Amino acid sequence: MKNNHIIYLVLIVVFAIGCQNNKETADFYAVDVNQTLQRLEAEQDTDKDKKITEDDTAQKSFVLKAKDGSEVTIEGTYHLSNLLQELAAAKNEGKTDVEISLKSIKEQPADRISRLIKTKYWDNLTRRVDQSGLETILTDTKASDGLIRRLYVPSTDSVGVSYFKSIESDFKNFEVVVLPENISPEYVKSINDKPGILSLQITNGEGTPFVVPGGRFNEMYGWDSYFEGVGLNVDGRQDLSIAMIENFAYQIQHYGKILNANRSYYLTRSQPPFMTSFIRETFESEEGLNEEWLTQMLNAALDEYFNVWMKQEKKLTATGLNRYFAEGIGIPPETEEGHFDTYLETVASQYQMPLDEFIEGYQTGAIEDEAVDEYFLHDRSLRESGHDTTWRLDGRCADLNSVALNALLYKYETDFAYLIKTYFDDSFLFEDQNLDENYWMQIADERKLLVNQFLWNEEEGSYYDYNFKTQKPLIYDSATNFYPLWSNLASPEQADKMKDKLLQSLKAEGGILSSSKASVEQFASSEVSRQWDYPNGWAPHQMLIWKGLLNYGYNTEAEELAYRWMWMITKNAVDYNGTIPEKYDVVNRTHKVYAEYGNVGTEFDYITPEGFGWMNASYQYGLTLLSDELRENLNALVDPDKLF
Repeated sequence: MKNNHIIYLVLIVVFAIGCQNNKETADFYAVDVNQTLQRLEAEQDTDKDKKITEDDTAQKSFVLKAKDGSEVTIEGTYHLSNLLQELAAAKNEGKTDVEISLKSIKEQPADRISRLIKTKYWDNLTRRVDQSGLETILTDTKASDGLIRRLYVPSTDSVGVSYFKSIESDFKNFEVVVLPENISPEYVKSINDKPGILSLQITNGEGTPFVVPGGRFNEMYGWDSYFEGVGLNVDGRQDLSIAMIENFAYQIQHYGKILNANRSYYLTRSQPPFMTSFIRETFESEEGLNEEWLTQMLNAALDEYFNVWMKQEKKLTATGLNRYFAEGIGIPPETEEGHFDTYLETVASQYQMPLDEFIEGYQTGAIEDEAVDEYFLHDRSLRESGHDTTWRLDGRCADLNSVALNALLYKYETDFAYLIKTYFDDSFLFEDQNLDENYWMQIADERKLLVNQFLWNEEEGSYYDYNFKTQKPLIYDSATNFYPLWSNLASPEQADKMKDKLLQSLKAEGGILSSSKASVEQFASSEVSRQWDYPNGWAPHQMLIWKGLLNYGYNTEAEELAYRWMWMITKNAVDYNGTIPEKYDVVNRTHKVYAEYGNVGTEFDYITPEGFGWMNASYQYGLTLLSDELRENLNALVDPDKLF
């Protein structure tokens, strides 16, 4: 009996020790939010930027003191920044006390990033142009001239005009402006000093929601929306994908195009065409959609195809291939002050005029200069391409049959063929013309022939943009040269050569470069670093190239590139308080990019509320491409150079 008592006591002691040892993984620590946050900042945030990062010089060890007197030591930048985020979230919710879970603090990094994107970031990036959402949007300086905040509504949208006029008095210094039926470049120029937001679809008294990129971008962007949609569909948020597609259809109906973004100064500018892919991928991933919805959206996409992209002498050229061609008059108003001064100073000196005097004369029309007009045509068209800016397109964009645009339009044509055959019994009536699979495949095959005639370079094993004015290819190694892999335009033999070219010229430690260093050095006319060039990498390029490689069976290469990109995002988030920015330097695998406009998504206090739209999407999509083993390696932050 005595021995039994001893055994019982030993078991109690062992259990107690086990509980104590398990405290770090099983227990919650109730703490005073403000007191703990203040102490954590004082000890660990040495550079006072309201983040705990690798740049802070503290020892990265913090004793978390619970209200019951128990303590636990939290160590390492990642765990401490997670603690900071948990405390900041509690404070933002108005809590004075909170239970800190060590399981949450020590959550695996890839799992944590993905969870936050799915459960928080998408919702935090969602906006509506309606009574409930206008105040948030109108706080953006791009919706105001400093005195009056404006909303422009198409005259063709009677529902929208009635709705917004009815709530006009609910907001201070707010004006609802009804646009003319015919929106000319002259009209758009006349309102450049009266900026505002453009309305989107109103249904049953509510604005149709959309996801914004994040940071200073508080509007619905065109091609951003498609890539965001890829991530939304992965996360089961087809409600938002459907809403954005419907907003695209609204824009086509009432503004004549899918806008670069719904801002007044974008009324003459479209964006890279991704609508059919957006429709197809969303429709096939959401069981609740019906063919009536598909019919409406397909009609909108056909309208855009014929009436935006296939207009002669504008976006369609004599080669039979397309170009970016953004209409407009004068100096693009969305750039920061002084953006064009280097160029304009040279021109002003030729006129023997001060810069300000020349700009005023040019803007009012007193000075007419075809060379300056052409310069800004190329600049606006470059921005329409989404690549603002790159030396590849600088001063020549509107003269190029670009690989990217023609690959995207080939995808439209093959998507039309597929959707009509699959869901409409191979017959679809559009503007009194019956369109079937054969109609679209003939058009797609014609485009493929022209793309291979003008854009394919057998010696280089790559497609290149073609300058139809000089009748020469632009030999510039860019991620955009590989869009034909994504659109399935390339033959298997071409794809094999392209794969080798891609890995040779654009593969970097953190993924795929926007362009090669050699191309930048050859074409740059100044020391200015362009954000869509070496050494930077962007989410849309990665996503298109991963899918393109998979299309041709290059699964191993796609998985490696995805892992490199995902590792870089994860490592930066671990080291820099959860930062998920707009773009990365993929050579140095860092978010510290200072080219042109800086890096959106890096400025926040304590906790990033939203990440960045297409970066979030690339993370969610990228995870689906990784094997279980690679995902475990990603959580452990095993450097890709040790794996590949």
